[in-house]
Amino acid sequence: MSNKINLSTMAALLLTITTVPACAQQDDKNIKADKNVITAEMVAASLKPITLNGMTLPALAPLGAVPVPADNPMTAEKIELGKKLFFDGRIGGDGSTACVACHNPALGWDVPTDLSIGYPGTVHWRNSQTIINSAYYGNLFWAGSSKSLEGQAKSAAKGAVAGNGEDDIMEARLAVIPEYVTSFNQVFGDNYPKVSNVWKAMAAFERTLVQTDTPLDNYLMGDETALSAQQLKGKTLFEGKAQCIACHNSALASDQKYYNVGVPTNLRWDSEALAQITFRYELYAKGSNEKMYRETKADPGVYFRGKRKDMKGKFRTPSLRYTKYTAPYMHNGTLATLADVVDFYDRGGIAADGRSTGYPATKSALIKPLGLTATEKSDLLAFLDAFSGERITMDYPVLPPYQRLFTEQQLAEATK
Repeated sequence: MSNKINLSTMAALLLTITTVPACAQQDDKNIKADKNVITAEMVAASLKPITLNGMTLPALAPLGAVPVPADNPMTAEKIELGKKLFFDGRIGGDGSTACVACHNPALGWDVPTDLSIGYPGTVHWRNSQTIINSAYYGNLFWAGSSKSLEGQAKSAAKGAVAGNGEDDIMEARLAVIPEYVTSFNQVFGDNYPKVSNVWKAMAAFERTLVQTDTPLDNYLMGDETALSAQQLKGKTLFEGKAQCIACHNSALASDQKYYNVGVPTNLRWDSEALAQITFRYELYAKGSNEKMYRETKADPGVYFRGKRKDMKGKFRTPSLRYTKYTAPYMHNGTLATLADVVDFYDRGGIAADGRSTGYPATKSALIKPLGLTATEKSDLLAFLDAFSGERITMDYPVLPPYQRLFTEQQLAEATK
């Protein structure tokens, strides 16, 4: 039986929301909600869980409304301010590395390199993730080190191999940009722009970067033509033989848990000095002892959040949404295409060159050879395409200039 909302389910949902007792009905003309609208949340609640190898798993579901924290409500003015700050390199170290540098809308709201580009003079140590739909994550970054988009924005803008910004410098810049001074006062009531509110504005903007009209969403909402026959075969594989649903489930297509799936190290760490320096720096900065600093050859992943040996090599399950545009894949970009990803899992978490994780003791028991045929792989890839809609693009905003501190005459006088 297809796990999507069908006509009978839709009728039942409509009956439930329209036949309320007279005492509960409201005549307030200000209530604008259409009670005949089927929401994504309602559909998600109606879907039966998937049973796989003795596990009961949440079904794939359409994305619902974006969660918004109570201490950072959304307004049009805040979103517009956050958009400008997202594209503005002055939120960072030397002015060159705005958020958009590693999350480019013309690409996949990421960058198509194995390791992210990093701050000038550095290279990052992990793959850049797309920002599309990141508003739905409970924890951000590959190892879940930030609990909100506000925290993520701060960590990225100030991270040594990312934005490398300093609070006082960023605030000083904003204070001499009249448009920002006015905007921060209107949005937050700041007498001068506070860097803590930079993160709130950016997060508000990022919560608008969502995609809820993919072929999969449309199918789950009742459009039986949204998926092709091949994609429906792929969905059956996804929820069965290929076992993708074990981790890529629910509306986000991620259980947001941490696994070691067998991804091998990025070979750039063996051959590229700058990549090795960054790797060693990150090990040191996150609290390695001397032995671990000198001997570690693979990214410890979420280990640094609890420093238990059973956490080594584990990373948060990424969403499959928008992945059509976000190659290469995995935490270190070692798999170039989605076809490579399918082959990797079909081999049981082993790369084409025979390598696997640097932490074999923590490799998940879920990862084992699948025995997929060429046709099944093709069907599965067709279904994976349904997690992405049209590419989301955006023009760069016009950024406000600094206040001019000296007139032409004053500058001329100073050069005499």
